[in-house]
Amino acid sequence: MRSVTYSMGVSLDGYIVGPDGKFDWTAPDPEVFRFWIDEIRGVGVHLMGRRLYDTMLYWETADQDPSLDDAELEWAALWKPLPKVVFSTTLSEVQGNARLASGGLAEEIERLRTEPGEGEIAIGGATLAAQASALGLIDEYRLMVYPVLVGGGIPFFPRQERRVDLELVETRPFSSSVVCLRYRVAR
Repeated sequence: MRSVTYSMGVSLDGYIVGPDGKFDWTAPDPEVFRFWIDEIRGVGVHLMGRRLYDTMLYWETADQDPSLDDAELEWAALWKPLPKVVFSTTLSEVQGNARLASGGLAEEIERLRTEPGEGEIAIGGATLAAQASALGLIDEYRLMVYPVLVGGGIPFFPRQERRVDLELVETRPFSSSVVCLRYRVAR
């Protein structure tokens, strides 16, 4: 059965976006960007909310941007054909290899888990991930921790009333002082 992962950049104080709505502090150096490229190779379908969809829409046509370097072109070549499911109450259509979710989050994840196919089910976006976490649907949390304190904003972890025990899977430091932490949900 396919596993569900939640992976995003996060400030040391736990936010994916600062109080000003910016996440410019997550601009990856080449080593971190290479890590993200390798990670996306293991994804079979990516679930996202409207805000992340809007942010990532650039990559649907990025291969036409003459200023991209080889790594960015490689990312675009992997991202563009990747199946995506967008959860939104405001969008009526999506572009690229994306579709609007036809059901609720739990139903969509359970259907995707049982479908034949390779790769993980990735969740991006704190709001959608918070819903999946509250439903106990996330199998692994992957945090790319950046050495910055932003003081508020949108938290990586949802504020919930239940305890979730985690097991450390991997710690990987990068030369830029960014650290990747992987935790599996203890079952």
